[in-house]
Amino acid sequence: MKIVNTVLVVAALTIIGALAPSSVQADQYNKKTVMTFNQPIEIPGQILPAGTYTFKLLDSPSDRHIVQIFNADGSQIIATVLAINDYRLQPTGRTVVKFAERPGDNPEALKAWFYPGDNFGQEFVYPKPRAIELAIALKEPVPALPADSADLTTVEIVAVTPEQTEVPVTEAIQTTSPVAEAPTAAPVEVAAEELPQTASSVPLIALLGFASLGLALAMKRLS
Repeated sequence: MKIVNTVLVVAALTIIGALAPSSVQADQYNKKTVMTFNQPIEIPGQILPAGTYTFKLLDSPSDRHIVQIFNADGSQIIATVLAINDYRLQPTGRTVVKFAERPGDNPEALKAWFYPGDNFGQEFVYPKPRAIELAIALKEPVPALPADSADLTTVEIVAVTPEQTEVPVTEAIQTTSPVAEAPTAAPVEVAAEELPQTASSVPLIALLGFASLGLALAMKRLS
């Protein structure tokens, strides 16, 4: 229930932001989203207290997805975290956030963030020790990076499995857009055209024979 409440609050704030003409274009570019959480949440490297935060994608020359998290009005940066593509089959018209649930009253870990209308979102990359714990809890691979990584534009991203093994992230997680398979054309069944059967000549011969016999009998009577 806690997760549902959080998502509903995020959706409401997104609608309000979309109604502001001056911010629509900028939001599309950097995915700026204002989110309010009614409970503490975990992001890579720290715990955010309950409150309102602004999420943006950093305009970076690298091909990395770097998310910056600011305070409510965007005047103070709180965290800069790395993310990878997280594709979904059906986009929605509202902001969606995913959490990795934790037992008890511990803060839930923010797993992914989807901007309205996008078929992909930002799946957060956790430091390797924490990523292993999340992988075990979720029973699925989790993207990870070394705990001492400093340069987010060059650090190697891997994936850790529930078995605590390290594998290439592209082998464990769908980081590229899935290509829809073209529908296979159903084989066209062409019925073999049957030629009309030619009538047998036997009935015709018999008919001519009877006619000849009848004609001979008639002539005999006349004579």
